[in-house]
Amino acid sequence: MKYMLLCLFSLLIMFGPCRAETYSVEVLQVGNLLAFDHLYEGTVKGFEKHGLVEGKNLTIRRTVIDADAEAGLWEKVKILIKIKGAAGDIVSRKPDAVITVGTPATKYAKDRFIKAGIPLVFTGVAIPELVGCPSKTEPGKGLTGVTIYMDPLDVIRISQLALPNMKTIGIIHSDDENAVAYTEETAAKAPQLGVQVISKQVGMGDSIVPAIEEMIAQKIDAFFVPIDKYYGLRNFREAIDLGRMSHENMIPCISSITGDIKGSLLYIAPEFRTIGDLTSDQTARILNDKLKPEDIPIIRQENLIIIVDLDAAKKLGIDLPLQILQLAKTI
Repeated sequence: MKYMLLCLFSLLIMFGPCRAETYSVEVLQVGNLLAFDHLYEGTVKGFEKHGLVEGKNLTIRRTVIDADAEAGLWEKVKILIKIKGAAGDIVSRKPDAVITVGTPATKYAKDRFIKAGIPLVFTGVAIPELVGCPSKTEPGKGLTGVTIYMDPLDVIRISQLALPNMKTIGIIHSDDENAVAYTEETAAKAPQLGVQVISKQVGMGDSIVPAIEEMIAQKIDAFFVPIDKYYGLRNFREAIDLGRMSHENMIPCISSITGDIKGSLLYIAPEFRTIGDLTSDQTARILNDKLKPEDIPIIRQENLIIIVDLDAAKKLGIDLPLQILQLAKTI
C-alpha cells in the first residue's frame, strides 16, 4: 500500500499542474526618436497575441542611450563606450532574449550578446548587411530580426504612378550609414525603370539649403528623402526647408519619413508600430517555439504605408491619377 501511495505521489509530481514559464527580455536602443517609441509600443502590444504579457509572464527592461547625431569624434567614442557598457550590464542580467533597436545598438552590442549565448533580435535596421547578416533575408549566427528596408524599385514604381513623367530624382543625404547605402542602391537600380539619381552628401551640421539649390539647378523632377537621421535634427529644420523650397520651385518631394512634418507630395514608408508587432513575432519564435535566431529568416513589412498630401498636390499644381489615389491614404 505504501508503495502504491509513493508511486501515486511521484506521478503527481511528474505530471501534475506545471508552473507557467516566465521570460525576461531586454531592449537596447540608441537615440530618442518618436519612431522608436512607436516601435516599442508595437512590440509590447504584439507580445500579448503570443500569450506573453508584461507584468504577468514577461518582464521587459528598456535601456535608452542618448545619442546626438551631430556629435563630434570624441562624443561618438563616448556613445560607443556607453553601448558597450550597457551590453555588459544586460549580459550580467542573463535575459532570455535581447532586442536591439536601430543600427548602432545592433552593430556595436551584438558580439557581447552572441558570445554570451543570448538570442538577439534586431529591429529598426534598414540594411541588415551593416550589422553582420549575409543578406536582407538571411540571419546571422545568433541573431535575426526585422528590417525597415524598402526596395528602391518598389518606391520608384509607386512614385511613377503619381509622377509618370519623373526621369530624374535628387537625393540629399548625410553620412548616416543606412542613408549612404540606400542612396547607392537606389542610384544603381533606378535606371532599370528609366530614372536617373543625382545625389549630394552633406554634413550632419550643414544646412540643406545649398544642396537643394544645387539640385534645382540640375533640373531634377523630384526630391527623394531617404531614411536618414539628418532630417530629424534641429526640430526637423532640414525637412521643413526642403518642403518649403520644393513648393516654391514646383518640384515634388517623395519622403520615406512619416510624421507631423508636412510638405512632401508622397510618403512611402514603413509603419513603426507594425515593425514593433513583427519584432514581437520574431522574439516569440525564440521564447515560445524554442527556435534559434539563425534558423529564423529576417522579415520586413510587406505592405508599406502610402500617403498622398492633397494640399501639397494642389500647391504643386499636380492632378494625381486615380490609380495612386486608390492605393494611398490621403491627408
